Amino acid sequence: MKKQKFIIYFVIFVALIAAIFVYPKYYNAGADYLNTKLQNSQFSYLKKIAIPHFKEVNFRLGLDLLGGTHLLYQADLSQLKSNNEKDEAMVGVKDVIERRVNLFGVTEPVVQTTKSGDVYRLIVELAGIKDINQAIRMIGETPYLDFREVKAGVTEPKTIMDFEVTGLDGRYLKKSTVKFDSNNRPLIELLFNDEGGKLFENLTEKNIGKPLSIFLDGFPISTPTVQGKISGGQASITGNFKIEEAKELVRKLNAGALPVPIKLVSQKTIGASLGEESLKSGLKSALYAFVFIFIFMILWYRLPGVLAILALLIYTVFVLTIFKLMPVTLTLAGIAGFILSVGMAVDANILIFARMKEEFRLGRSFETSIREGGVRAWPSIRDSNLMTILTSLVLYFFTTSGVKGFALILIIGVLVSMFTAIYVTRLLLGLFVGTRVEKWQWLWYR
Repeated sequence: MKKQKFIIYFVIFVALIAAIFVYPKYYNAGADYLNTKLQNSQFSYLKKIAIPHFKEVNFRLGLDLLGGTHLLYQADLSQLKSNNEKDEAMVGVKDVIERRVNLFGVTEPVVQTTKSGDVYRLIVELAGIKDINQAIRMIGETPYLDFREVKAGVTEPKTIMDFEVTGLDGRYLKKSTVKFDSNNRPLIELLFNDEGGKLFENLTEKNIGKPLSIFLDGFPISTPTVQGKISGGQASITGNFKIEEAKELVRKLNAGALPVPIKLVSQKTIGASLGEESLKSGLKSALYAFVFIFIFMILWYRLPGVLAILALLIYTVFVLTIFKLMPVTLTLAGIAGFILSVGMAVDANILIFARMKEEFRLGRSFETSIREGGVRAWPSIRDSNLMTILTSLVLYFFTTSGVKGFALILIIGVLVSMFTAIYVTRLLLGLFVGTRVEKWQWLWYR
């Protein structure tokens, strides 16, 4: 019994620390008040004492709660033939755009690809970004770099239509730098990765004595004639660059050259006020859910219902602490997942209490009824929660961002609820073993 009390007191203590971490406002205000009293004390040793603050860590909010912008791009994959090449190109586009939006300092950007028939699209969600137009402009200005060779049978190419793609593009670019030629004119030196270097070597060997054009965003910017095979994976872009233009192009190329062109086809902006309204609605829904659950549990299960509520409060602060520590991006769908996980936590308690009632009615002792109630309810709790987790994993790996948030939060909630329902609730019930309260049958069952 002493060990059991120590464990439950420890769990409650950790829950209190977690509650302060989740909402440190009142603790910090109290710490400021006490620190002021200590500093004004007439005892010098008290003035040396300072009660520390809890660091305030905000929840990470998604686009629908914080406000921001939703951008939809369509990729031009007309130059690629196989589906495998198209899929790889879209992965490259996603990686590049993620690197670029990270340069803006956007909190938890969402970048994902979608496919509908032969149409490949890229979704970019930027929550809380202040300068939306700049973000759109910077993403849209990501350069698409590729090398093209003269089509077979063409001896003197006069238009860009006389060139065809070679497969060597920005996805193979490792680094670019600004250099100067012998006349002190700026040029851009490209360094490819190992795979790109091999492609460039084969390309120059194949086109000795022929022009090899360098295209940027679909237009030729340099068309040198290949003098010989070039090894080492290096190439140079020459042209009438101004020094600032060359530096800007290098900066964009190093941030990530797109493997295929993209075009902005849709933009949707969610204002901060609408996001705040959605957040208030979501929190209000969660509060109503808690109140209804509390009333039901107390009226129907009496003292076990009160203990279930205490376990549910512990569950709530643990889950919210995990949301802050990971951190998890909260969306409206995520709040819905959290509310659903609350129902799962209560459901586990209901199964345990129902089994306890059956044991009571069979004339079993209080201690035996608690133990057998948990043991007999466990298979049902285990199976239902396991199915929920498996379903949530499917949703997480095979759906879009909004549903992913719902699935992730539901998984976290179900895992924590299993701990609080099976372990914490039984510990709380065990505190009454051997006490006079266990004989008050009206508190335990009808």
